[in-house]
Amino acid sequence: MTDNDFKELKPKIPKQPGVYRFLDEDDTILYVGKAKNLKNRLTSYFGSTKNKAYKTRKMVQHASHIEFTIVETEADALLLENTLIKKFQPRYNVLMKDGKNYSYIVIKKEPFPRVFFTRRLVRDGSTYFGPYTSKYRVKIILDIIKKLFQLRTCFLPLSEKNIADGKFKVCLEYHIKNCAGPCVGEEEENVYNAKIQQIRNILNGNFGPVKTYIKEQMEKHSMNMEFEQAQSYKEKLTAFEDYQAKSTVVSTSLGNIDVFGYEEDEKTAYVNYLKIINGVLINTDTVELTKNMDEEKEDILLFSIEKIREKFKSFATEIIVPFDLGWLIDNVKITVPERGDKKKLLDLSMKNVKYYQLQLRKEAMNKAKKVTSSERILKTMQEDLQMDVVPFHIECFDNSNIQGTNPVSSCVVFKNAKPSKKDYRKFNIKTVVGPDDFASMKEVVYRRYKRLKEEEADLPQLVIIDGGKGQLSAAYEILKDLGLQDKIQMIGIAKRLEEIFFPEDPIPLYINKKSETLKVIQHARNEAHRFAITFHRDQRSRNALGTELTNIPGIGEKTANKLLITYGSVSTIKKQTISAMATVIGLAAAKKVHQYFSDQKEKTD
Repeated sequence: MTDNDFKELKPKIPKQPGVYRFLDEDDTILYVGKAKNLKNRLTSYFGSTKNKAYKTRKMVQHASHIEFTIVETEADALLLENTLIKKFQPRYNVLMKDGKNYSYIVIKKEPFPRVFFTRRLVRDGSTYFGPYTSKYRVKIILDIIKKLFQLRTCFLPLSEKNIADGKFKVCLEYHIKNCAGPCVGEEEENVYNAKIQQIRNILNGNFGPVKTYIKEQMEKHSMNMEFEQAQSYKEKLTAFEDYQAKSTVVSTSLGNIDVFGYEEDEKTAYVNYLKIINGVLINTDTVELTKNMDEEKEDILLFSIEKIREKFKSFATEIIVPFDLGWLIDNVKITVPERGDKKKLLDLSMKNVKYYQLQLRKEAMNKAKKVTSSERILKTMQEDLQMDVVPFHIECFDNSNIQGTNPVSSCVVFKNAKPSKKDYRKFNIKTVVGPDDFASMKEVVYRRYKRLKEEEADLPQLVIIDGGKGQLSAAYEILKDLGLQDKIQMIGIAKRLEEIFFPEDPIPLYINKKSETLKVIQHARNEAHRFAITFHRDQRSRNALGTELTNIPGIGEKTANKLLITYGSVSTIKKQTISAMATVIGLAAAKKVHQYFSDQKEKTD
């Protein structure tokens, strides 16, 4: 669009707040912007190009016409701009980089709801809390919930009719007092739901009602002379107060506030977000935004605020920012603090965003160095599997048996995404009778990591279990027993759909079939399977051969093994002379072997 084209349009543009769009010849929206004064804002795009960014000049050149919409207020302009950007995603607007995989805590929509960690949002009416950028924080929250409340973890359909008909039996979780037995009517639904409400309070940062609830339960049991239950709630109260003390309490005088820190360089803007509920910091995140035009920092931060508040489901009525935005947001107070608790919050957010920017610069400098393909693959694996560390050392387990005979397991080791065959390990199953894959997996995982732990050897960052949820759960129990669950990330890969399962997460992860992450996992799984099958075949052959030799009177396992090692097979041993075998096992034993096979030959003849 030329300056002359704009001169013709200019008299028709009002001096009112609104939203404008630059469009190309195909009516594709190139850019959406907002303005308090449409005429003044649009005029700034034309005339002298001296101080305009290159991308801004290119956008104006590619545009064939301009459309605009008049609105009543600044808030309306913000809302309409956000809606249009979300709908059309214009190429020249600010782009928020958001390739992160977030974690959530879900309260499932079902009778007697389960509460668990997940990475996927399923629109089934369940309530999701998050997203959480720190898996460590999610673990702390779930641990305190488990300490405070007995909740079911099973998948049973606990309808009123099923419970009344006695369709279920209590499981181990009931006997170890992790569950109060709603499946058999031991716990009423209203009592269970009261606990769920307190969990909602914890996840929302409302600690006061939770503390009151625990105290009331403690006092109720005490009044009823149920001193054991009262003591249990007293311990729960102590645990909760300890959790509350360790939470980042900003100020008890503050309510619900969103805090935003801002930094930028030539091409990128960085925004840090702190979510404060009842004076407690319950969530934080930092995002990057690619600047596609010469946008003002006020506009970029406004755009970020809308996006971030929507993502984190924030309805805080006050926002703290480092500079005046120059715009009003409906029903929200915007504060630029100069002192006090709010200024401390802003300083904390600014400190976080500056640290984030510094870390990215360091990473960029490191990336400037040559990156090997293995490093690239492992970095991708770390991101795809949401690991805290790069999986330089990977181990994979597989079982092998045929109708329960000669059960064996294999452990293959990958280092820097490649097989390290010298570190492969074979296991004869010692404690399991029959084809029990779960028990076999438990045995080999225990033997492997108990030994590494005792020897203080290097542990793998990632362990792959060839199997679905059942195999994974069995192996993960052992990790927990050994106290290694926080040091080793464990996953399972199911054969049918190549789903990736995580411990204590019922929803699998589906990785792109062409991704390097899945290829490494499949390679490790296939290598473990091959190694286990080969070892199993060798064991069967050796046992079969050994049995025939040890059937000879006076020939034991050691003598049989000497012959097999020397001659390789029974058929070769049959052809040997007494004098030849005597050099291996002695004359007396050689005569017995030779006589045995001579007698066999006469019988067959």
